[in-house]
Amino acid sequence: MPSKVELPTISQLSGIWDTLTLEQKEFLQNNSTVQFFKRNEMIYSEGDVASNLLCLIKGKVKIYKDGVGGRSQIVRMIKPIDYFAYRAFFAEEPYVTAACAVEQSAVFQIPSEVIIRLIQENTDLALFFIKAMAKDLGIADTRTVNLTQKHIRGRLAESLLFLRDNYGLEEDGATINIYLSREDLASLSNMTTSNAIRTLSNFVSEKIISVDGRKVKIIDEERLRKISKIG
Repeated sequence: MPSKVELPTISQLSGIWDTLTLEQKEFLQNNSTVQFFKRNEMIYSEGDVASNLLCLIKGKVKIYKDGVGGRSQIVRMIKPIDYFAYRAFFAEEPYVTAACAVEQSAVFQIPSEVIIRLIQENTDLALFFIKAMAKDLGIADTRTVNLTQKHIRGRLAESLLFLRDNYGLEEDGATINIYLSREDLASLSNMTTSNAIRTLSNFVSEKIISVDGRKVKIIDEERLRKISKIG
């Protein structure tokens, strides 16, 4: 079982709770928990009952779905302070995806009955989650088209830029601040691992990126964006 860690204050999580009254904030604080997950540890599995709203407060998480022949597809990458698992939660359905910690992570967990009570009392909170789901749907629609219509080079370039834009760069201003395995990069890009490895090698030989283990350093971002754009 994941171990408990110190619970953050509500003000440390997100501005969405600013509209709550002091009493509501105390209710939320007193009825929520934080759990710590090791690298590659499952946070939830496909088919599990969605009983909590989740917020990543530390680390990185991948949301993925297993497809035909056991091949998985990463559908979303979560960063602090992102809320996730709420689609199944609000739909009152089992999870259709799985979530796994990419690195050591801490997740804030809010029970369903707590969220429902707060939403019923606060329309601003309800509007936040409506907007969040609408935004996620737009991103999902765009990625569906890109991952099915772009060529391999365009898909991998898009994934590297997505990781760069989502997680930022390290202090050198070039290394993407997340280290994914070749399998995960392939899953994120809707391609086989062998194609991902080959395309990464091509980008290295073309001096677009450099690779050191799982670290990817962007050398020519303008060219990488051009490859992503033309597909």
